[in-house]
Amino acid sequence: MTNLVHHYGLAALFVAVMLESGGVPIPGETALITAAIFASRGDLEIVEVIAVAAAAAIVGDNIGYWIGRTGGRRFLEWFGPIHRVTGPGIEWSEKFFERHGGKTVFIGRFVAVLRVTAAWLAGISRMPWWRFFLWNAAGGICWAIAVGLVAYYVGHAAADAIGQYGLYGAAGVLGLVVLGVFGMHVWRKRMIGKET
Repeated sequence: MTNLVHHYGLAALFVAVMLESGGVPIPGETALITAAIFASRGDLEIVEVIAVAAAAAIVGDNIGYWIGRTGGRRFLEWFGPIHRVTGPGIEWSEKFFERHGGKTVFIGRFVAVLRVTAAWLAGISRMPWWRFFLWNAAGGICWAIAVGLVAYYVGHAAADAIGQYGLYGAAGVLGLVVLGVFGMHVWRKRMIGKET
């Protein structure tokens, strides 16, 4: 992913994030992080990186939503062996998305597996499109800003630390990043636990 973003810039970022958001399990978030680090080195503009990632997330999620709404549900209802398992699951999913759909779409943007599947599930569950779109847009924009800026400033800090303090500075920045990722992981688990 790093080579693609390095060679094709914002176009590669847009395609990667859009495909991941549409349901293809490729590293879209990694593409955003890579592009933001390139921006911290001056190769790209961070505002453009964030804008492209947010737009790609919104477009990709809408594609995934419509695939789930038009074809996903029909496939699950048509294919007999799957329908025996998914029939009750679809009813549960509809009730879940009626009550928690907005939060799921928003938070799903920040969770790896949900980032790939939340749009399809919202479509299959027939979540109203306008509601999906609002939460999807909010999640895509917040995700692009948060991940983009964290990667941008970590990239700056790492470059500064290596320049000033060598490998010890880089190890210190890496330790802070690991603590930050661990803290985000614990926070996400708590947020998901509160919803259930």
